[in-house]
Amino acid sequence: MKSKSRKVAIVGAGMVGSSCAYSMVNQAICDEIMMIDRTYDRAMAQALDLSHCMDFTSTRTKVYAGTYSDCAKMDVVILTAGANPTAGQTRLDVLEASAVITREIITNIMVGGFDGIFVVAANPVDIVTYMVWKISGLPRHRIIGTGTSIDSSRLKTLLSDVFSIDPRSVNGYALGEHGESQFVAWSHVTIGGKPILQILDQHRERFPHLDLEDISRKTKDAGWEIFTRKGSTHFGIGSALAYITRSILNDEHKIIAVSAILDGEYGHSGVCTGVPAIIGNTGIQELLELNLNTEETQKLNHSCNIVRAGIESLQLEDSV
Repeated sequence: MKSKSRKVAIVGAGMVGSSCAYSMVNQAICDEIMMIDRTYDRAMAQALDLSHCMDFTSTRTKVYAGTYSDCAKMDVVILTAGANPTAGQTRLDVLEASAVITREIITNIMVGGFDGIFVVAANPVDIVTYMVWKISGLPRHRIIGTGTSIDSSRLKTLLSDVFSIDPRSVNGYALGEHGESQFVAWSHVTIGGKPILQILDQHRERFPHLDLEDISRKTKDAGWEIFTRKGSTHFGIGSALAYITRSILNDEHKIIAVSAILDGEYGHSGVCTGVPAIIGNTGIQELLELNLNTEETQKLNHSCNIVRAGIESLQLEDSV
């Protein structure tokens, strides 16, 4: 019996969208990828370029250009289209422009009858993710932002350099806003299962120059370091999008720090922020509430308040 095709649409055929598609093609994550862009020729060109990878991959992924009305056939829609900050701006500074773009895109997709899962990367991602939820009218578990997934990966990479280990042997999360108010939950960071705070307490002489605040700062600023040097970040976030989408389509139940709409978790509602979640074929299957210490709780509250202020500035209606 023929299995059901797994179909993904990527809205935004720029650097992030094309990097995401390239990652999914090489990992054989889905059967079909539909590229959508404001300029149809650009979407078509990216689709053609990606289709020429097939002779060099283990499986064939059908890649083509499409329109918003075609999203009704998709299992997952990935939103990468948005406004990019310029030098000196933060992600929050592009909120107004991104909101206009997001409203138009989501309205057109929902009019076409889409009933799948949204994965959002457009910045400011926590606020845009919340906006997608409100405009689409879909259940909150089917709206997932990339959130601090990329920041958590950056944290693991930094620590892997310090401890000379594989990043996948590090477990821990950056939480809160994917932006200036994010923080590392050090009380939950482990190296090979051992808490990092315990390692430093027992072996400070081995790591005398390790400054956790400095690591936190480098985690937060990593994206800007890339941006100022080449004008964009796209390989890392493209891979994060592919990773989240793979967990959805394969029902992998991966635990990933994503932008999730909170409804009482961590004592917050009416806000979207980066927290660990179990990702499966229905979207967010469960949010994990970490037992944060007092300082971390205060930092999460501060971050949520910043995101909430951005959400309230949009004066969103419930749905289209």
